[in-house]
Amino acid sequence: MSFLNVQKYPPSLLFLLATLAPSILTLGLLEGRTLATGLGRALVRFGRVPLFFYCLQWIAAHVAGIAITAWQGKSIAPYFMNLVQIIQLPQPPDMGGPLWLTHASWLAATILLYFPCRWFAGVKARRRDWWLSYL
Repeated sequence: MSFLNVQKYPPSLLFLLATLAPSILTLGLLEGRTLATGLGRALVRFGRVPLFFYCLQWIAAHVAGIAITAWQGKSIAPYFMNLVQIIQLPQPPDMGGPLWLTHASWLAATILLYFPCRWFAGVKARRRDWWLSYL
């Protein structure tokens, strides 16, 4: 089982093989069949606006964390503190929720972010402003 002993920093050859090989294999399997389906079109849509999606997902994750914490009756004050204030707390704040709820909120946020990404992909297709190529 020593081949599962991989090091991320600095990246070992085994780490690269363990992470890149499944990704390349999945890409090859998806390219031929999935791109014609709805899931494939959605993935292409996200791929056309990667930085836009990346920026929005940080906001969505923060809002989802606040919602999950508030739903569980915990204090949402740590979400509005800066790093220095959080470090100075006597104990780590009680935030978040169970893992299944994290995965459910990730899936819901990804589905919800599809719509602004679809809109922005349309904007990029209609306009040729230089700054749009960076988003």
